[in-house]
Amino acid sequence: MSKRTAPEQKPAEDIPVVGRRQPCPCGSGKRYKACHGASGGAAKVKVTRPFEGLAAECELVALREFVPSATARLPLASGSEEIQLATVLPMAAAALVRTDGVAFIGLQVQTKSGDVSRDLARAVEWVRTAEPGESLAVVGPEDAPAGSVPARLQDLLDPDARLDVQVHEDFSWWMPEGVEATGEVAMSLERANSAIMPTQRLETEGVHAAYWVDATDRAHLRWVRPEPEERLISALARLSARGELALGEDSRYAGSFRAHGLLVPVWDLDREKHPDEWAEPAAALGRRLDEALASLDERSLDADERRARDGLRGRQITVR
Repeated sequence: MSKRTAPEQKPAEDIPVVGRRQPCPCGSGKRYKACHGASGGAAKVKVTRPFEGLAAECELVALREFVPSATARLPLASGSEEIQLATVLPMAAAALVRTDGVAFIGLQVQTKSGDVSRDLARAVEWVRTAEPGESLAVVGPEDAPAGSVPARLQDLLDPDARLDVQVHEDFSWWMPEGVEATGEVAMSLERANSAIMPTQRLETEGVHAAYWVDATDRAHLRWVRPEPEERLISALARLSARGELALGEDSRYAGSFRAHGLLVPVWDLDREKHPDEWAEPAAALGRRLDEALASLDERSLDADERRARDGLRGRQITVR
């Protein structure tokens, strides 16, 4: 499959030139020589929370970071075309159009810039003019249309639309129905299927971007939350101090990790239970968490809750 590219363009942002050792005017906190003053500097500025402002933010983070095989229709704000968002594509492609004309954008890909949202938008623009059978290996600044203002995913999607995520048991959806994979695609498909961890999205009222994952020795619930980190940690600490942070007797709070500006709390679960059995406990926990979040406006944490908060902070890691 061939790669289609557009001529390289200069960054659209008008960043004034300052001394190379002075702070960059873009606000990144870096020296100008290490940011916009460097070759390709605009592409190196890292956006910590690339999906901010989208109702689908939490699902986008989950699909990019830990859901192995899933697809969802992109809720485009305009245009009649249908583009599928995907976790992983063959050979970790950034985008492709299957031979039957179905277009896909890959989330779990290498990127050339510090803004995942902008890279995904470039992949969307590429796939709109791609032909069946074509794929885009890696997306970067050179893939943007010449002379255009670089778009972000927020510019292309309905900001209020959530994703209708379909989790798959394998990667057979890579191929059109009735078509058998061959060559590198077949090898990539075999490797991907052998490495997949059973995953199921919990679908119940009030629960979004929560996934049951079977990690062989134990099962986990990974729940991407939209709240600011400090506020969420305080609410979790309030529940912990009350002994209400678990999903039941067969679970325990394991910790959390940061991904794309959001916090993802994780619970260890009894893997003998069916994933559906955790839906109602998750909904009940969500209600307790909402109550704890609301109570933060009424009173601050007491001594026990502050100790619980310190303990929760000690179990945090950063993924991206």
